[in-house]
Amino acid sequence: MALGGVSEARQRLLVTAAGIFYREGIHSVGVDRIIGEAKVTRATFYRHFPGKEDLVLAYLQAADQQIRGQVDAALTAGLTAPDALRAVAASIAEGIRSDGFRGCAFLNAVAEYPDPGHPVHQAVLAHRQWFLDTVTALMGSDPRAQRFVMLRDGAMAAGCLSDRDQVCETFLSGVDDLIRSGAGGS
Repeated sequence: MALGGVSEARQRLLVTAAGIFYREGIHSVGVDRIIGEAKVTRATFYRHFPGKEDLVLAYLQAADQQIRGQVDAALTAGLTAPDALRAVAASIAEGIRSDGFRGCAFLNAVAEYPDPGHPVHQAVLAHRQWFLDTVTALMGSDPRAQRFVMLRDGAMAAGCLSDRDQVCETFLSGVDDLIRSGAGGS
């Protein structure tokens, strides 16, 4: 048994799927490949995940938990709201600069699941709403928080297409501009 009562096989399936889904997309990967690369049996897969969609949802839940952990670290560090926002932005920039960066797992997933009623699409919307609510609480202004989220989305997309350092510099500068505009009462 792995930590927290989660079986090693389930964890191996999730880690394997997460890597493949992030690198290659969700629909392009079959269950057989995940089973093979995770070195588990088909029965083990279905014992932990009734179907591929359940695995996809677990993948997004794990990504959500990781991001929440990064944001929580900034929020509990005793920083002022502006500095907490800068710390969140720096964490995003660090992700964009990381090896193997291929955009936002949530934006990638929603592109493959465009039906707003689909559980994967709903999971993406729930994550985004949490992120917007968190930024809104720090900024005290919904329009500026929406701009922050849009800057983040643009940086995540551009980080796959252009020079990552330049993208991050532009993103961080834009966040600073948003923060300063709030300090002046805008």
